Amino acid sequence: MFIIPLTIILLSVALAVGLPGNSFVVWSILVKMRKRSVTALLVLNLAVADLAVLLTAPFFLHSVGQGTWVFGLAGCRLFHYVCGVSMYASVLLIAAMSLDRSLAVALPFVSQKFRTKSVVWWVLASIWVMSFLLAIPVIMYRTVLAPNNQSLVCFTKYSSERLRAFHLLFEALTGFLLPFLVVVASYWDIRRRLQARRFRRSRRTGRLVALIILAFAAFWLPYHVVNLAEAGRALAGRGSGPVGVWLRLARSVFIALAFLSSSVNPVLYACAGGGLLRSAGVGFVAKLLEGTGSEASSSRRGGTLAQTVRGPAAPPEPGTSETLADSINPLP
Repeated sequence: MFIIPLTIILLSVALAVGLPGNSFVVWSILVKMRKRSVTALLVLNLAVADLAVLLTAPFFLHSVGQGTWVFGLAGCRLFHYVCGVSMYASVLLIAAMSLDRSLAVALPFVSQKFRTKSVVWWVLASIWVMSFLLAIPVIMYRTVLAPNNQSLVCFTKYSSERLRAFHLLFEALTGFLLPFLVVVASYWDIRRRLQARRFRRSRRTGRLVALIILAFAAFWLPYHVVNLAEAGRALAGRGSGPVGVWLRLARSVFIALAFLSSSVNPVLYACAGGGLLRSAGVGFVAKLLEGTGSEASSSRRGGTLAQTVRGPAAPPEPGTSETLADSINPLP
């Protein structure tokens, strides 16, 4: 069966790329950046969420490779709960970033009053609290059993098919569909306004935005599609049978695929860094996340993210001095 080797390969790649990559991002922001912009704070929390889920990968690799679960009921619930928290935190952080960009374009002056670092810390705290709360069902329904007196398995067990369908629908809605609608609506609004105003950097912004959205959807959509399919079959009373078995097998692979979403962001930063990787060396992530000159000056005066987003009146010349703010900020 190709399911087990494929799952091992996906988890191994995610661990090999994501663990050092996200650790490097966290180190760069905490050590290399003297003044952390709001964007850097959001990226930092996203990297922490990715690291948390990647730290559980070795346990799942051991379980898949050995064909049994040896970490007990506590480990079963804890590791899956960490994955759930990380999933919600990552999705909500991405939605917050996209919504922030949209508001910066639509209401740059009005939103300036509310988009300070203190507000961002409040938003970050709210996102983490929501993530911990939304992931609680993972603890409730996880258990360890030995089907047919065979190897131990850590899996979800529901008291009824309707409860199973409700949990799957709840996870798909709160963990993907609703946040993804925010992401799509926000960047659609940004693109529309950029085209209307004919900003010179709109083409590069559009490419980066498209890359973020496609990566987000590519790694999470298959998992949640299977969730919806399983929920539909459960509501129809057809949870078992060959189709149900294949959906469960596919779900295990797509869970491993979702792990790759926790390793892709450092790769995107490296691609966006371009010449910075050669000129700034190990400090390229910090350089990439630094704001424009106006952000540095405004931060000394208690400046807000709106000042960061607007950037200087004249766009910089493309090259190694270009930062992430220059690449994705929609306002000139």
